[in-house]
Amino acid sequence: MHPILARAASRSLSRPAARHIPGTSTILLSRSLATKIPKNKLPRSTSAPKQSPKPPTSEPPSTPESTTSIPPAEPPTKDVPPPAPAPHPTELSLDFSPPDPSLPAPASEGDSEHAQRTGARSSKDSLSSIERKRRMYGQASLVMFAVALAAGGVYLGREWEEGELEERRLAPDAVPNTRWGRTKERFTSMFDLFSKPQWSELLPPMLPAPYQKPYTLLVSVDDLLVTSTWDRQHGWRTAKRPGVDYFLAYLSQFYEVVVFTTQYDYTAAPIVEKLDPYNFFVTYRIYRQGTRASENGPVKDLTYLNRPLDRVILLDAHEEHVVPEQRDNAIVVPPWKGKPGDRGLVELIPFLESIGIYKPPDVRPILSAYQDKDIAVEYAKKEAEAKRKFIEDWESKGGSKGVGGVTLSGLFSSGRKATQAPETYLEAKRREAQALYLEEQKYIRENKAEFERLLEQDRQAAEREMSANLFGSMGALVGGPPQRKPDEAAAAAAAAAVGSIPVKVDDGQKV
Repeated sequence: MHPILARAASRSLSRPAARHIPGTSTILLSRSLATKIPKNKLPRSTSAPKQSPKPPTSEPPSTPESTTSIPPAEPPTKDVPPPAPAPHPTELSLDFSPPDPSLPAPASEGDSEHAQRTGARSSKDSLSSIERKRRMYGQASLVMFAVALAAGGVYLGREWEEGELEERRLAPDAVPNTRWGRTKERFTSMFDLFSKPQWSELLPPMLPAPYQKPYTLLVSVDDLLVTSTWDRQHGWRTAKRPGVDYFLAYLSQFYEVVVFTTQYDYTAAPIVEKLDPYNFFVTYRIYRQGTRASENGPVKDLTYLNRPLDRVILLDAHEEHVVPEQRDNAIVVPPWKGKPGDRGLVELIPFLESIGIYKPPDVRPILSAYQDKDIAVEYAKKEAEAKRKFIEDWESKGGSKGVGGVTLSGLFSSGRKATQAPETYLEAKRREAQALYLEEQKYIRENKAEFERLLEQDRQAAEREMSANLFGSMGALVGGPPQRKPDEAAAAAAAAAVGSIPVKVDDGQKV
């Protein structure tokens, strides 16, 4: 037979057989896919030229295909690689290009320790130029701050300069002498602007003698002169302590009486005006703005008083208002809570008037001797003891004996007459002060109408001043000329009237 005919016959016989064998094409396809080598795994050869694929020919194969129905054997499983693990979400990349087989695969976390070092500098430990500059500036700033802090500590810890203690109102015996103490004192003084009193000197300079009283008595208001009471019938009321009028009027002969309270002026000023309506007894008034702030509340610092502390007495009912270093200048009495018939203020008068009469050079040793004691009781005992010694001394000198005159009555008497003991120096000065007090009260009663008229005149002048300021402010807002005060307008009108009258002078000219 002709070879071409034999090849065609064998091809026609093999096709129907392959169609009727089940799974033949699938097995052959899977086998061909499993044994097919990927193109990227083929070795690249630069020496051999690429061969173009041969075009298909219509010649039949030299050997006929097998038509047996024996299925082929399964490929071995050891040659099939395991499936690749799913990549971590952090390892995903948007680069869809296939990896370059010539580059090494990235090492995993477990193999990083065994990875081969290339010797290149890691970018993890390196800093950019901006970061290096920022770090350099930070280190330079830290060094400058340390140098400034050390220099400031040395400067603040220097020795006290001349006049600095007086300016800071520090006593020489209480001032810190160590470098750390001086540094701390100077450093804290930079931030006490709002804790200091509003003024550096709370009182004006002292008047020349004899107008200035030798001692200054600072009197509180709360629970000492007045107190606040409440009842269901009247509500809140301010009660005046018994004897407060006599206390202020009598002691004003010996002391410069100053009201020093922790209340604000808008609450304490009306109370003081009721206690001293004519400004006869209270010389000055210091309110909350004159106190110094501390951890325990406002305190009354006497160093800002502009008075020598050896002649200042602070009378208060609350110990927390007293500076601990100035306790020798203070008399702290129990607070008055509205008890009727109280005599606490009146009982303090003998002790305070004795200081004004005897005029000691320093009141602080005297006050410290009576500290934490009932001053009224203790002083009454000492005065009674001094009176007893005075009488004994007077009797020992024969002052209590006297010889009666030869009279008709003397014939029927023993001839001896006991005389009365004389007054002590304190009693004589006390009698003079009480007489002066009575005379002053009489003068106030006789001229009360005139005092009331003057007060009303001052009140009206203040109202006119307020209205003039109000109209002037409104005119300034509108843009008009400033308004004249009523007194200035009247003075200008009087001057104009006088200027219109012709006046003759020596040279014959008219003005």
